[in-house]
Amino acid sequence: MSILVWCSSNLGIVVMATTPQEDIPEEILRTEMIIDARSPLDGKPLTPAEYAQLQEQLQVSPPPKLSNNLRQTVFLLRLRKALLQFFPFLDL
Repeated sequence: MSILVWCSSNLGIVVMATTPQEDIPEEILRTEMIIDARSPLDGKPLTPAEYAQLQEQLQVSPPPKLSNNLRQTVFLLRLRKALLQFFPFLDL
């Protein structure tokens, strides 16, 4: 019985599971260097050196430019919000 199943399943049909020649394997694509980059700010094309410089500039955060009065107001609003979560019956 098993010989009959084996013979019927192998009717001389050769099946090949290969990728097309124009398809580049993922392993090769992962190792390729990206030489064309775009700015994350405005989408303009950049050279790799300009892209690296822009990434460095974006990682350095500028000092906050808020006034002390505004900073104090934001702190008090956040404090009020937190207090109202624990004590919803307060009239703040």
